[in-house]
Amino acid sequence: MKRRDFFKQTTLATIAAGTGISAVEAKERKEINSISTAREKDNWYQVGEGKKGVPSRSKKVSYDVVVVGAGIAGICAAVASARSGAKTVLINDRPVLGGNASSEIRVTVNGVMHLKNKHKIERETGIVEELLIENWHYNPQESYPVWDHVVYDFVTREENLDVMLNTQALDANTKNDKITDILCWQASTETYFTVEGKMFCDCSGDGLMAAQAGAEYRTGREGKDEFNESFAPDKADGWQMGASVMMITKDMGRPVKYYPPKFMIPYEAEKMNKRKIKHLKEGFWWVELGSEYDIIADYEENRHKLLGYMHGVWDYIKNSGEFPESANIVLDWVGSVPGRRESRRFMGDHILCQPEMENNKQFEDAVAYGGWSFDEHCPGGIENPSEPPSYFHARFEEVYQVPFRSLYSKNIDNLMFAGRNVSVTHVALSSTRIQATCGLMGQAIGTAAKMCIDKKWSPRQLAQKDIQSLQEQLLRDDVYIPNRPANDKNDLAKRADSITASSTSSGNCKLLVDGIGRDKVDEVHHWESDGKNASLQLEWNESVSISKVELKADTNVNRNMMMHKNPAKNAKQVTAVPPELLKSFVLEARVKGQWKRVAAVEDNLTRLIKLSFDKVSTTAIRLKLKDTWGAKNIRLYEIRSYS
Repeated sequence: MKRRDFFKQTTLATIAAGTGISAVEAKERKEINSISTAREKDNWYQVGEGKKGVPSRSKKVSYDVVVVGAGIAGICAAVASARSGAKTVLINDRPVLGGNASSEIRVTVNGVMHLKNKHKIERETGIVEELLIENWHYNPQESYPVWDHVVYDFVTREENLDVMLNTQALDANTKNDKITDILCWQASTETYFTVEGKMFCDCSGDGLMAAQAGAEYRTGREGKDEFNESFAPDKADGWQMGASVMMITKDMGRPVKYYPPKFMIPYEAEKMNKRKIKHLKEGFWWVELGSEYDIIADYEENRHKLLGYMHGVWDYIKNSGEFPESANIVLDWVGSVPGRRESRRFMGDHILCQPEMENNKQFEDAVAYGGWSFDEHCPGGIENPSEPPSYFHARFEEVYQVPFRSLYSKNIDNLMFAGRNVSVTHVALSSTRIQATCGLMGQAIGTAAKMCIDKKWSPRQLAQKDIQSLQEQLLRDDVYIPNRPANDKNDLAKRADSITASSTSSGNCKLLVDGIGRDKVDEVHHWESDGKNASLQLEWNESVSISKVELKADTNVNRNMMMHKNPAKNAKQVTAVPPELLKSFVLEARVKGQWKRVAAVEDNLTRLIKLSFDKVSTTAIRLKLKDTWGAKNIRLYEIRSYS
């Protein structure tokens, strides 16, 4: 594939998508001038060297797994891949990590909420939870710029993982329906990177890299009949949910006037159906614009108008006389990067749809779950005031499953997706697009990537031949898969002849090996001590060799823990490390009749605790559980041990 001018390429891709021809056909019908990645025209005199030269601004790098897009989905994919042992790179076109959840946009890392008749929350565990706990530990001031650095530290300290910021994936080379390498432009260093890889994960939302590889995708709203979706329009159309800009205010303690910028667009309050100004602290998500045909091509025009509409709302608040309480309130931050909800949705072997989610279809290849309401934003956004800004169509009775077949490309063999660009219908996307749900998808494909490399399989082959191995690894890594208990045959704890505890106030210590890592509704799957300084012991009648012990502790998954741009909305949360979480303990093994300390942990910050130590031959292990971050008892959900 020839490297070509980026802007000509994207124009052709747009034409191809609109006329129903492929990108390859489009290229054949139009002559495309090549652009060189060399710097032949560069006229550089280096004073220190005393001579002219050409800067070296073209590099080639090679990885096992290439992850494009560093929102919550991409972060979880890259970290999961790196932890599995794959040499991984995370490529992001912005200077900060986090995507919609970064300080640039400030979308809350929401997850499963609003379930109808049972738990209100079924919070996600795994990598996304690790991030949230660390944020409260290192960022109690609830600063979004500091959150950026918490995330940056979390990612960059990971072994096997490199990070490329300010880097846009422009193009992709393919051979035999596989991506061989991608072309990237790092604006901050003026460098073209050719990035080779074995597996590619597009978690970028818009999915330019995947589109350039020729992966099949669709945009717009399906009609009711295609998937029997009651919330879909009668006929298919091109509308896509819009992007929003947000703002935050502060009280100056004295009256301050507001002078709107020239690009302000007046807010016509009398026309704004259900777009209520309920508070002056932060907002307003309904300052939103969608598109009827190509939301990516419309992005800059929409961005400019969104800033105008936001300032129009604030001008109305400050200068209409309707909000005298705003006298001392000023804008403290207004987002300049709109948060996007929808653009390309890449097609996998399965397209997840409304009836499957509503009826809680059980998938043999389930690897993630969701449960946010069907939350479809109206076509046109603030320019379509005849409709309400959003339709909360329905809440779920319980969490639904996300199949692995919706997370890989149907026509590019080494390409997977996570986030808002996965294989779902427009209506399904209104729920699956939520940040923490995207994170679960990311952890699933990052874990799958290394498995595919090791087995020399495509993701499709993994789904068909050994989906159980992927599910077992995800469960081991503390991803909850609804109605899928763990059954790891290598787990020695399951073979223990006895499990005893020094005390029990709730549950049963034998439940720690039942394969279910959290309580269900009206169904206990934990052991809880009576007080601190408790002990838990596993015994085997015959010696076993052990070098790893893994625990799942308590973080109260029925309580939210995300940071919000308006701290007042965190009032019902614990804005610190969960008090229930196990903080400190010692692990001992009985060797030749004597107890030997093999591991100790202080100031633990994770629900999943993995301990590795020199292999011992033992007939018993004992946990001396010392303290929590505040709770009076110590609760565990699982214990595993491995040779």
